[in-house]
Amino acid sequence: MKSSIEQKNLLKQAGILAIAGIISRVIGLLYGSPLAAIIGDEGNGYYGAAYNVYTIILLISAYSIPSAMSKIISGKLAVKEYRNAHRIFKCALVYVAIVGGIGSLILFFGADILATGNSALVLRFFAPTIFVFGFLGVLRGYFQAHRTMVPTSISQLIEQILNAIVSVGGALILTNIAGNEDLTKRAVYGAIGSAIGTGSGVVIALLFMYFVYCVNRKGIHKRVDADTHEDIPTSEIFRLILMIVTPFIISTAIYNLSSYLNNVFFNRILMNVRQIDEQKVASMYGIFIRKSMLITNIPIAFASAAASAMMPELSAAFSKGDKAEVRDIVSRVLRVIYMIAVPCAVGLFALARPVITILFPQRSSIGEASMLLMVLSVTVIFYSISTVTNAVLQGIGKLIAPVINAAISLVAQGVILVPLLLYTNLNDIALCIVTIVYSLMMCVLNNIVMKKYVPARNDFRKAYLLPTISAAVMGGVAFGVFKLFEFLFGLFVPSWYFVNLFATMFAVAAAIPAYFVVLIKSGGASEEDIRRFPKGTAIVRLLKKFRVM
Repeated sequence: MKSSIEQKNLLKQAGILAIAGIISRVIGLLYGSPLAAIIGDEGNGYYGAAYNVYTIILLISAYSIPSAMSKIISGKLAVKEYRNAHRIFKCALVYVAIVGGIGSLILFFGADILATGNSALVLRFFAPTIFVFGFLGVLRGYFQAHRTMVPTSISQLIEQILNAIVSVGGALILTNIAGNEDLTKRAVYGAIGSAIGTGSGVVIALLFMYFVYCVNRKGIHKRVDADTHEDIPTSEIFRLILMIVTPFIISTAIYNLSSYLNNVFFNRILMNVRQIDEQKVASMYGIFIRKSMLITNIPIAFASAAASAMMPELSAAFSKGDKAEVRDIVSRVLRVIYMIAVPCAVGLFALARPVITILFPQRSSIGEASMLLMVLSVTVIFYSISTVTNAVLQGIGKLIAPVINAAISLVAQGVILVPLLLYTNLNDIALCIVTIVYSLMMCVLNNIVMKKYVPARNDFRKAYLLPTISAAVMGGVAFGVFKLFEFLFGLFVPSWYFVNLFATMFAVAAAIPAYFVVLIKSGGASEEDIRRFPKGTAIVRLLKKFRVM
């Protein structure tokens, strides 16, 4: 009974963290629209390039800390070694102060080596954030180890909200200071404002987590003082931290090298070999990374949420040696993810231009951003599945397998990208092509490894064919309804933006029920399947009300 309650609590806590992650991504998408209007595609390009480098240094110095700290400290809490858990916490603060400080210095003084042109100046403004983030990571990991995700989730939301406010406000102030005479100067200043926003979000999140710690400090010290276990030597604690953190660093760094290397090849080949000016290259990259790619990240967040929610249940089943339950969990999650990812991908393909127009209504780049989004839409499926299979492999203890798969995919991506940039005029479409290659290879390789250990069994027709057909019908309905209402609203609504907005709303309103009607009537989904969707119970209730189910 107790283990059942604990299991439900684990799932609940993972779900809270997953929902916070989705909301954070949505906020990131929403503030990206006014930011793009202020700093332009060129500014987005400088910010995107700098952010890629910042992410890599952050991953190496601090980003892995929450997961690593949670794993180490939870082990000590499980055996009631409260003083050792707290000593690990304090040693971790020392560790991130040293490593974060080094990372900040590398980012600031090595900016000209790590980034090209104007992106290097923007990169320097990310340097203080590296140092601050480490302390935030330790505090998040500390409370995650206590099996409460609420402080981390709230801090994520606070971080993203302040990031949005300061990024937009900072970009607006600095672009006004830069003036309109030099558009490149204006773009760089705007990107710097956005970088300052990122740091501000981390600072406010750190203050919140410190407040939570202060509130709980009395109870923490009470347990620490009452503990009689023998102290672990400080040297042993640091060795333990390094042993746990290093695999996290290697795996997360390889996963996130993709965007950084793509940007390095893209900038250096187009600017140095093909002699395309920096402003044009930055604009193309800005459209790709801060518009089209940003939109595809939202549906992929649902897969991340499902993976997070699945991990405790999967790990528990695997530790019990219950292979049948492991197979059932994996099969179930993969089915649901596919049923969500396919209509999302088809919807983005069918309504690429309307969606881009709503979120990023800068006329000069609508056509290019829409085309890139159409090409990238299929990656929603591949990344969603590979995200879940990554979680499965980690949950069954095969930590190195997804890292090797990511490394293989990374090499293949580079081998394809370089000749595409050198010998064709595909430019940012080449980035889309290699993104598809990378996500597809990760998806395929992970599945090959996973099936050796967890042979998930799904009926191909029901799990894959029928959802694909249903999504295709949905895409046709969405496009047709959009065109119809675009014409009708165009007769009396003077604003092209609102014509597009209203037509898109009607298209989405028609597309969602069309998908579920075809999927259910064809036998592609049962009531139990739909209940596993986000807000699945509400969807089932609505479908029954209209007698679809």
